[in-house]
Amino acid sequence: MTREEMLAYCLGKPGAWLDRPWEDDEVVKVGSRIFAFLGAPDGTARIGVKCGPSREVADEWLHRFPAAARPMPYVGRSGWNSLDLDAGIPDDELVEAVDGSYDTVVAKLPRRERPA
Repeated sequence: MTREEMLAYCLGKPGAWLDRPWEDDEVVKVGSRIFAFLGAPDGTARIGVKCGPSREVADEWLHRFPAAARPMPYVGRSGWNSLDLDAGIPDDELVEAVDGSYDTVVAKLPRRERPA
């Protein structure tokens, strides 16, 4: 899956919008919260997503895809992983990871910020 395809998929989620909070880094938010980190457009093709409620649950990705998954800096302890888009993780599993991250973030949004 390419970075452009992943960005398009993320932006297709209800209420999703693109933000650039740090220089060239792109993130996709729903409401006021990030559910996908994509980094700089000219950087490595990877996505940062919430892969579980804790580090222990998110570590399943590290065991299944040791060459393509790693804890995200700063937020990794909270279950966020960085997944390489072109390193062997099947597209359907990447999409499933985005869906899980989106659903987790939406569930924690105040009702007024949730997509209709």
